[in-house]
Amino acid sequence: MNIYKELAAIRCFTHNDMVQITGSESAAQWQIKNYLKKGYIERVRRDLYAVVSMETEQPIPSRFQIASRISDDSFVSHHSAFEFYGYANQVFYDVYFATEKKVRSFDYEGMHYQPVIWRGNTGVQKTNNGVRVTSLERTVIDSIADFTRIGGLEELLRCLSLIPALDEKGLLESLEIYGRGQLYQKAGYILESYKGELSLSDAFFEKCVTGSSASKTYLFDRQDDFVFHEKWLLYAPKELKKLVDKGVNDYDAV
Repeated sequence: MNIYKELAAIRCFTHNDMVQITGSESAAQWQIKNYLKKGYIERVRRDLYAVVSMETEQPIPSRFQIASRISDDSFVSHHSAFEFYGYANQVFYDVYFATEKKVRSFDYEGMHYQPVIWRGNTGVQKTNNGVRVTSLERTVIDSIADFTRIGGLEELLRCLSLIPALDEKGLLESLEIYGRGQLYQKAGYILESYKGELSLSDAFFEKCVTGSSASKTYLFDRQDDFVFHEKWLLYAPKELKKLVDKGVNDYDAV
């Protein structure tokens, strides 16, 4: 049972982990097959296993720990990172993760693990319980860049409303990852609505203006009620916070 205890400590493991623990390829193969048969572990996907608790008979690792072990460089991102930090308005059945390797989406224990575009590991941190996750600042910028695919504008705004403060340097470093002027426009416009709540300075927004594109753009697909925000050269809702105050609305489908 010493091997089980070692596995339980890491909660989610790969075939290579088992080789390191048992000392040989053949021993690892036998042990995995044996533990699968006994119900001590479950196969999450190819070459990835979750340890099952002998007390609850349920998988021990959280969805965040699983996402962090999908590959050597995988990490939790976007809305799933908001959930990890406790700043999500809703809990999704999609678990978003990034990896440089080609990994297909898969389902496990009622959750759908969905890869997103890899944009490097700047702003990624590892927690004491083995979770690799984007910093709060990178999570915000990633989500502004992709909100049409990870829950919609209103959900993003509700997440932002729960955050107590953001680090300006971290936000700017995350914007640099993309190197897109339009993202500076969108981030500046959205974050300006939460300027006080997030403790963001005028200097931060001046840098967003400097990094912005010289072309006019839309926050997302053109809507009839958009107005032009000259500071950001952006067509977007007149008052962003009112979208949240109204509750469910047409923008949820965006």
